[in-house]
Amino acid sequence: MGKKSRVKTQKSGSGASAVVSPKEMMNLVSELLQKCSSAAPSAGKEWEEYIQIRALVEKIRKKQKGMSVVFEGSREDYFSDLMCWAQYSGASCDSFTVANFGKEGYGLRATREIKAEELFLWIPRKMLMTVESAQNSVLGPLYSQDRILQAMGNVTLALHLLCERAIPSSPWQPYIRTLPQDYDTPLYYQQDEVRHLLGTQAVQDVLSQYKNTARQYAYFYKLIQTHPAASKLPLKDSFTFDDYRWAVSSVMTRQNQIPTEDGSRVTLALIPLWDMCNHTSGLITTGYNLEDDRCECVALQDYKENEQIYIFYGTRSNAEFVIHNGFFFQDNAHDRVKIKLGISKSERLYAMKAEVLARAGIPAYVKVLLCQCGRSFTSEELKDYLLGERAINKIFTLGNSEFPVSWENEIKLWTFLETRAALLLKTYKTTSEEDRSMLEKPDLSLHSRVAIQLRLAEKQILEKASASGRAKRLHFQKKLEEGAPLPRYEESDIALLENADSDAKLPIILRKLEEVEEGQEIQVDEHSGLLNGGKAVYGTDIRESWGHRRTGSSTSRWTKKDGVR
Repeated sequence: MGKKSRVKTQKSGSGASAVVSPKEMMNLVSELLQKCSSAAPSAGKEWEEYIQIRALVEKIRKKQKGMSVVFEGSREDYFSDLMCWAQYSGASCDSFTVANFGKEGYGLRATREIKAEELFLWIPRKMLMTVESAQNSVLGPLYSQDRILQAMGNVTLALHLLCERAIPSSPWQPYIRTLPQDYDTPLYYQQDEVRHLLGTQAVQDVLSQYKNTARQYAYFYKLIQTHPAASKLPLKDSFTFDDYRWAVSSVMTRQNQIPTEDGSRVTLALIPLWDMCNHTSGLITTGYNLEDDRCECVALQDYKENEQIYIFYGTRSNAEFVIHNGFFFQDNAHDRVKIKLGISKSERLYAMKAEVLARAGIPAYVKVLLCQCGRSFTSEELKDYLLGERAINKIFTLGNSEFPVSWENEIKLWTFLETRAALLLKTYKTTSEEDRSMLEKPDLSLHSRVAIQLRLAEKQILEKASASGRAKRLHFQKKLEEGAPLPRYEESDIALLENADSDAKLPIILRKLEEVEEGQEIQVDEHSGLLNGGKAVYGTDIRESWGHRRTGSSTSRWTKKDGVR
């Protein structure tokens, strides 16, 4: 998964600017923390705040120039050490090697024929960098006393990675030396490259990611310099913003959930060697074997000798790939766009709607979203779902779009989507044709190209969504005008709902929703133009995470016997 570094390496301390006094640096960092911890800017002022935060960060980076730890040579120089360490540690290394695949960067190349679903790769727990290994490391004393570290596993992993990088005798040195020296996440974008994303639905997450990272850096810089439990950390004398940005991006592009040793809960981990696999479309093929205590991966498809071995990172949008992984994936069947909504609990029928959804087993974090635009219940309809004949059975039809509440409700829903998508298209500063023209320029930077690709993809999705909304609206208007009866359900239908494909039968704005809270967003699917699931928007707390589960591993695939099912 990495790419060959494009940055010239230098020894730690070389090229450093004039010595900066600890007091001067602490003052700058304190100013950054105060700026990043202030109240969220008013609507339309986010870019202005980003520029101000970035200016402070650049001032700090300039004074820290040459202070970061950088390894001699290139990543490629250390791949042989990585393979030797993996083999010594009990990992499987006889089916592949690490190779350079040009624009895709480094990845795994098959050294023999591998059949689809064949177990070809396993990595034992002792090779993994986890929150637990961090607790047992030099970071442990600080972890035990800092609530932020305890609450944010991804930040713990980032600091764990930095500490081990600074310790020459660390058992993870063969792994750490093969990590990229820089990344293509938006944290590495120039300001003009970020500017290409203005007006997109993804820009808020990009700006929030930068703000969160800057705030966390400032917080931990002060903590490392002042907390007694941090006195022995190898970061005490050198903890730069570039260090933290690198660690954040390393973790963000690679972290994954695995079970703890006893299988009782999940924890975050970096999985050496396996995380070299690049992404393609397919299915999750990685799991965790608790009996053998190792991460295992089966082949996604047949591979011939010398072919690149891919895994599937999951059903991510291109916005998620760009923000959390640093690349744009062409022909992404799972691409979608967030549509943000303002929700008020003061609505007259809110309590009744919430009760209906609660009885349907729909999580509380979805209630507000559905109350606003998913099912526009009237008072009488709500009473029917709560108190009417066969109300208990009828509640379950809320989970299936084949049983609309009313034709009027469907018309309202699709009118909303059609109108909202059309309005959002008018907010972009360029047309789709202008974006395509810009992408033809040969001198366009990689980051600018990715940003414009994402911008264009959003427009294409919204265009499809608006057209789909119109078609659906006209369809249901015709049903209403014809006086067509609403689809009826019988008790036997409930069993069919329970046994049907879960993703297809969920209401359109419920699919793959995670942690959506009040005032947040829904998403529009690329191909169908339908509403899809959402992700939580960043807020302002120091504990907010830039983290994102990286790749094609699923905690649902744990097993105590046969490895990956």
